[in-house]
Amino acid sequence: MMKDFGVKPWLYPMPTYMIATYNEDDTVDAMMMAWGGICAEDMVALNLEASHKTVANLRARGAFTLSVPGADTLAASDYMGIASANDTPDKFERTGLHAVKSTRVDAPVIQEYPLTLECTVERFEDEPYGLRVLGHIVNVMADEKVLDELGRVDAGKLGAFCFDQMRNGYYACNEKVGQAWNSGAGLMKK
Repeated sequence: MMKDFGVKPWLYPMPTYMIATYNEDDTVDAMMMAWGGICAEDMVALNLEASHKTVANLRARGAFTLSVPGADTLAASDYMGIASANDTPDKFERTGLHAVKSTRVDAPVIQEYPLTLECTVERFEDEPYGLRVLGHIVNVMADEKVLDELGRVDAGKLGAFCFDQMRNGYYACNEKVGQAWNSGAGLMKK
């Protein structure tokens, strides 16, 4: 039997992404987010609170990187979702993570994250439900350690984790359980 819960933003899995920008003094700002993702072949959508320091940086710099954190960085990544750069300007430094300047956009690349999208801000959309930032993907970078024998990104090697907002948990998502556009192909013959 199904139980009703009313209106909740419950959907699983929720991705965990790290947005990285530069502050006005060129220090690194990063925040973990879950409400967003790919919205077109070369576009991402970020649903953010307008009060975030990251949003001010997006408006000022017009660029960001969007990375997939691995479980090996869970504590540092979670911290960057808990702490506000408005209150803790040195929050990135506290994590012990390292960043280098992107060669393509005016944003940092966090070296410990195995998959990073370099993006420019396409536009800001103030909606009744909040702020949506649309970003144009300029390039995708992946650490060689997450590539397969053909040089493609192997999702199982990312060590990615998902967010469960029903119980506020993180879950590893690295086991392949099927092949897209193939696992259900047998049903096409009916």
